[in-house]
Amino acid sequence: MGVRILEQSADRVVATMPVEGNRQSFGLLHGGASLAVGEAVGSWAAVIHASTLGKTAVGVDVSATHHKGAREGLITITATPLHLGRTVTTHEVLLSNEAGQRICTLRITNLLLDRPIPTAPPTA
Repeated sequence: MGVRILEQSADRVVATMPVEGNRQSFGLLHGGASLAVGEAVGSWAAVIHASTLGKTAVGVDVSATHHKGAREGLITITATPLHLGRTVTTHEVLLSNEAGQRICTLRITNLLLDRPIPTAPPTA
């Protein structure tokens, strides 16, 4: 997908993705690619927050609205928190084109779970 992380913190994760290589058959940025990259960046933001609590994050809900198509250029993906709790996080993820126009908005909710306790490998 060609995703590059530019900035990452509990307050904001920013990434880019080229439209080239992520188009559907009509030449537009594929909606599935928008959803996949938005979920990945939003989940990464949740994992960063979860790690400050000694936890990990798993996605439980994602929804998206496609506002505008894109045929070329670089898409910027920005995830910002709407809620950072001890058990649930919710992030808004904005996808914008090089002109700064909103092309897609996602909302993702992640459940924060305790990290699994490592177990010793079985001995023979």
